[in-house]
Amino acid sequence: MSCGVCPWWLGYFIAGPWRRLWHDPRKTLGPYLAEGMMVLEPGPGMGFFTLDIARLVGPTGRVVGVDIQPRMLDVLRRRAQKAALLDRIDARLARPDGMGIEDLEGRVDFVLAFAVVHELPDAGRFFAEARRATKAAGRLLLCEPRMHVSEAAFDATLKLTQGSGFEVRDRPSIPMTRSALLAAR
Repeated sequence: MSCGVCPWWLGYFIAGPWRRLWHDPRKTLGPYLAEGMMVLEPGPGMGFFTLDIARLVGPTGRVVGVDIQPRMLDVLRRRAQKAALLDRIDARLARPDGMGIEDLEGRVDFVLAFAVVHELPDAGRFFAEARRATKAAGRLLLCEPRMHVSEAAFDATLKLTQGSGFEVRDRPSIPMTRSALLAAR
């Protein structure tokens, strides 16, 4: 299902303030996040969601952002430092064989997979890794861009999630996306 990785330089556009008109991080994620949570964000790019996640989980919470592009992570760290949130954010470079999150096994409360799964070469492996990291009561918000992912492709992705130990709990309406809230089972 992979359709290529977003180039690093496009991250400046994607993280721009205009995007809040459609995807306000606090409005989109506020219902799912609470103080003290551990959040995994694969493909955080330059941190459009990451900084607000760090604010929502507060000083006792943690955000682990995993990306394959060092330049994206460099900008994310600079933005987090400027916002005085770097101590809540663990920005990691993914390994060629996976996310490198073995240390998070059973510790993650919430996974945000926003416009990233369609870029992965092996979505099944991703969901298996995410499930191992997720607590028994953990949830995953999967959002894929309508312009890149058809309804049929999204349905196929949802079947992969079920094989990895997640089940669909809701289909929230998030602008310009095909979305599902999944729960670990």
